[in-house]
Amino acid sequence: MNLSVLAKSFARLRFVCLVLLASLVLSGCVQYEAGVNFENSNRGELVQHIKLAERLTSFSGDSVYDWLNSIERRARKEEGKVRRLSKSEIIVTIPFSSGEELQTKFNEFFNPKINQKAEVKGTSDSELPKIESNLLLFQNNFLVLVRNRLIYDVDLRSLSLIANNGNVLANAGSILDLEFSLKTPWGVRNIQQTESAQGDSSLSVGIAPEKSQNKLVWKLVPGQLNHIEVTFWLPSPLGIGSLLIILFVASGLYLRYTFMPDPSIQFSPSSAK
Repeated sequence: MNLSVLAKSFARLRFVCLVLLASLVLSGCVQYEAGVNFENSNRGELVQHIKLAERLTSFSGDSVYDWLNSIERRARKEEGKVRRLSKSEIIVTIPFSSGEELQTKFNEFFNPKINQKAEVKGTSDSELPKIESNLLLFQNNFLVLVRNRLIYDVDLRSLSLIANNGNVLANAGSILDLEFSLKTPWGVRNIQQTESAQGDSSLSVGIAPEKSQNKLVWKLVPGQLNHIEVTFWLPSPLGIGSLLIILFVASGLYLRYTFMPDPSIQFSPSSAK
């Protein structure tokens, strides 16, 4: 009986040591940045920057490069561009021309349910983490301005990489550096979770964005549900163009009837005599 308890304790201690060793060796192995940059309501781009540490590429072999190659294929499918800075670092940019197109392209590109099975060959579903991701954008047009409300939910509970009986033993945040950013011309207002979730405990807590000029950056938390909600205003080129045309026509009519004689009087028979 004592030997059985001792064996279990030794196995548990060995597991914990392996976890700690993995956390130290793989610390900061994946830097993953996803962002949305707006220029106006009709123009912007999705940006994805992935950088893998040498320790991870040497440890994982060709599977890591296959993953990066699958991202390139998906980006080109969405009419995006890919810059390969090195063998283990890429930057993907995907343009969009409306809020509806942004929502469609973002969810198609970042949703692994659609892409993992189609793009990653020779890998079973059980080997890939299941990540639920969804972005919603609601827009209200006020002629020259567009009010936007963006909601982004991503389930990273599958990225609790090392666990035992449901209890996370290793800090996945030390291995994965995950960020989501939003950049707009006039700044962004972050909606606190208490306002949007109304105390829903299923949403992760403690995700406060870092502000840099007109850009907000969120550090996503592996192992949790992440909820982001913001509001911001964008200029509407179509509305501004329509307003300028109306002002131009109104100014022409005003000048015509204010500073020029009335043609009906100028060319009347009485004036000709």
